[in-house]
Amino acid sequence: MRILALTNLYPNPRQPHRAPFNRHQFRLLNELSPLRVIAPVSWTLKCPRRVELDGLIVEHPPFWYPPRLLRWHGQSYRWSVQSTFKRAVAEFKPDIVFAPWAYPDGWAAVKLAREHNLPVVVQVHGSDVKLLDDYPAKRSKTIETLTEADGVVAVSQDLAKDVAKFGAKNVKMIYDGVDATLFHPTVAKAKVNRVLFIGNLVPVKSVDLLIQAMAGVGAKLTVIGDGPLRKALQSDAASWNVDVEFLGSIPQADLPKHYRAADLFVLPSRSEGVPNVLLEASACGVPWVASDVGGIPEIAHLGASRLVPPSDVSALHMAIVEMLSDPPPQPDVKPRLRTDAVKELHQYLQSFASQSPPVATAGLAAPHSVE
Repeated sequence: MRILALTNLYPNPRQPHRAPFNRHQFRLLNELSPLRVIAPVSWTLKCPRRVELDGLIVEHPPFWYPPRLLRWHGQSYRWSVQSTFKRAVAEFKPDIVFAPWAYPDGWAAVKLAREHNLPVVVQVHGSDVKLLDDYPAKRSKTIETLTEADGVVAVSQDLAKDVAKFGAKNVKMIYDGVDATLFHPTVAKAKVNRVLFIGNLVPVKSVDLLIQAMAGVGAKLTVIGDGPLRKALQSDAASWNVDVEFLGSIPQADLPKHYRAADLFVLPSRSEGVPNVLLEASACGVPWVASDVGGIPEIAHLGASRLVPPSDVSALHMAIVEMLSDPPPQPDVKPRLRTDAVKELHQYLQSFASQSPPVATAGLAAPHSVE
C-alpha cells in the first residue's frame, strides 16, 4: 500500500514546529507503508516547493486563497494543489489518499481522489467538526466531505457519534497515543507552583479565561504555543496581575521538560476532540485540569485529572487551587503508545486500498456505521 497524504497541518521550513502530531503520525505510517506528503503553505509564506523531512518527500505548493472568504477556501485549496496532486499520483502511484482534517483539506482530497479513481479516508480531530456552528460557511462542505469519503477516522467516541449523525459512512474510532520515548514520568520533584498550558493561542482554547482564573492563585503560568491572540493575552496577564511567561512555539522534543517542571497542566478549551497535550501530560505523570467537553471525559481516567464546566472561571480557579494544594494520586493505567494507534490506523487504511471508490449518487444519503 502506498499512501498519499494531503494536509496543511504539517511542518514547513517557515513553520518548523507546526502540527507535530501529524509529523509523528506520518513518520510512523511511513515505516509501515510508503507515504508521500502534500502540505500546502499559505501564499504569504515563501517556502521551497519540495523538501525531504524524516525520510519523506514533502511537497509545499502555495495555497492561494482570498482572505476572510471561508466559502471559497475549499475550492481555492483544490485549485492550489491539483497540479501537485496530479504529478504525485503519476510519480508515486498511491493506493489511497489520506487527509487528517475535514475542511478544506478533506474536501479537496475527496474531490481530487475521485478524479483519479482513488479511495480516500479523512481523519477528524475535533474543532474541524465541533465548531461548525461558529463557521456556517464551512458546514455544508464539511458534511459533504464526511459523507463522500470512503472512510472517516474519529479520535473519540463523542466525535464518532457526531460525524455519524452527519451521515458519514465507515466511521472508525481510534484513540491516539503518545511517544513513550519522549513523554514519561521523571523522578519525584519539589513543588514549584508552576502551571502549564500548551496549545494554539486562538479563541477556542480560552486562554484568556485561564489567565483570569490564575488571578490570586500565587503560581506562575507558562504558555507554550503561538497564535493571533498572543498580544491580547499578554495584555490580559498585566491587567489581572498574573505572572505569565509566553514561550511561543518550541520543538516537540523540548516539551517533556516543561511538562515535568510543572505542578499542574490546564486546558480550558470550550471544544476539543481528544487533546494530545492531555495524553502527554498523563504520560509524564503531571496532574491536569480540563474542560468537560468533547472526548476529554473519555481519557480522564488516564491521568490525575479534574474536569470543570467550560467557560466557568470560578470553577476553573477553584480546581486549579485545589489541584495545586492536594493533587489526586496517579492512576495505574496510562495512555496507549502512538505506535499502536498508528498500526490500527494503518490497518484501517489498508482495508480501503484494494477497493475501488464507490460512485457518488446525488441526493441519496449514504449508510453509515461506527466501530
